[in-house]
Amino acid sequence: MLNVAVGGQWPGYPDGSTVFPQQMQVDYVRVYQQTVDQPAVGQFSFLQSDNPSLSEDINLSLENGVLSGRASIDGSVDNLVASFEYVGESITVNGISQSNGLTANDFSEPVTYTIAGEDGSEVSFQVDLAKFTGLPIINISTDGGASIESKDDYIFGTVSIDGGRGFSDFPESIIEIRGRGNSTWGNPKKPYQMKLDSKEEFLDMPKDKKWIFLAEYSDKTMLRNRMAFEMGYISNLDWTPKSTFAEVFINDTYNGTYNITQKVEESNRRVALGDTGYLLEIDQIFRLDSDDVYFETDRFLLNIKEPNLVSGDAQYVYIRDLIRQFEAALFANNFQDPTAGYAPFIDLPSFIDWYLISEITKNVDSVSFSSIYLNVMPNEKIKMGPLWDFDLSFGNVDYADSRYAEGFWIKNNPWYSRLFQDPNFVDLVQARFVHFRENQDLMLEKIDTYAAKLKWAQQENNDKWQTIGTYVWPNPVVYDTYQEEVDHMKDWYVQRMDWLDGALNDL
Repeated sequence: MLNVAVGGQWPGYPDGSTVFPQQMQVDYVRVYQQTVDQPAVGQFSFLQSDNPSLSEDINLSLENGVLSGRASIDGSVDNLVASFEYVGESITVNGISQSNGLTANDFSEPVTYTIAGEDGSEVSFQVDLAKFTGLPIINISTDGGASIESKDDYIFGTVSIDGGRGFSDFPESIIEIRGRGNSTWGNPKKPYQMKLDSKEEFLDMPKDKKWIFLAEYSDKTMLRNRMAFEMGYISNLDWTPKSTFAEVFINDTYNGTYNITQKVEESNRRVALGDTGYLLEIDQIFRLDSDDVYFETDRFLLNIKEPNLVSGDAQYVYIRDLIRQFEAALFANNFQDPTAGYAPFIDLPSFIDWYLISEITKNVDSVSFSSIYLNVMPNEKIKMGPLWDFDLSFGNVDYADSRYAEGFWIKNNPWYSRLFQDPNFVDLVQARFVHFRENQDLMLEKIDTYAAKLKWAQQENNDKWQTIGTYVWPNPVVYDTYQEEVDHMKDWYVQRMDWLDGALNDL
């Protein structure tokens, strides 16, 4: 059992660590108690002998001044008896006296203990006991225990959520579920699309029917999509998907940690297009489904995602001709003319912010391949967005130069390459980059925050899928620990921002 001093590490730790060999811990507590007149806790645990709901003893460890640990997936934490030793006159929780091995508390949320010293001084410390990994738990059961094997055909089942801390529970409800993705569908850990019977809040995200389960298999940090979304939240883009990490069980078997997101689709809570708007995706012919409706320009194939159209009908002709007219104006000799050039066709703030987020993250597919979304309302300007599919960003690719923190990438997109030939566009990009540069530290803090939330989740996920320390396509580097993967992502991002700061200013 770990012996700790309240409020931080023991004074005099030779290496800054918080774990000593057992006998050194015991001896250190005795010395500390004899020499320091200060309230302190010596050890803290939950013993199976005192708590029938536990399958094993839980010994807490000190991290950042908090005593933390976790219970198993089937362990209840709402009525547990703690075992502890302390130095002081009394120990209480919300003014209620606590007895070692006798007093029960609800640890569904962190619990604060207060130790009073004989001299009247007080010290408080927090006990943070998570259930499983601390993330909400999604339970999916398919009818007859059927496997989810198709990207085309839904199968029926039910879903429920144990929201744990910070999320609402979701009662068992009927669903349809199928696979999704292109290259990601070929991974051992599969991504899914789930459809509810009716529009409902899911993990406290706005009501809707369809939800995406991103497996994040190739991104060992599981943070790249999330961080691209975070940049979207501080951008001029109309809408960026909300997402939440959760643990997913399918037919009572743990399937890993997933990033549960809103689907990119028309909806008044998502891409608000009403009855007349369009959602388009730049894509490749070999990726299309047989019933997809698309058109081509001189430079791109655009898949019409919304609404469902018949090729050649009036709506189809309208959106096809609008995009072609924009492209023609963009590549005309007078493309810089504010009235006769490209400017009347596009919403510059969205084009610039989509560009900067995609260029900062150097998302491999965003240069011209796929998941490049546009949305259009009739008689309004073409807008870029929403953001989607950033698991191979932040240098997480070994088959393209987007691996490296230096060098332009999205600027090589044919449309953007031409836009950058307009000095006015360059000026606008340079000025707007300052906003993202000023938020660089915020993004780094968010990476650390989400990595901390995934502290135990990444362990369980790796126990299931065994990706840490091994090559997973298309990782350019392989590290032995999750934290090293996170640190690499952060270092790459800092280098990228430094390079862009100079390169954009030199244009």
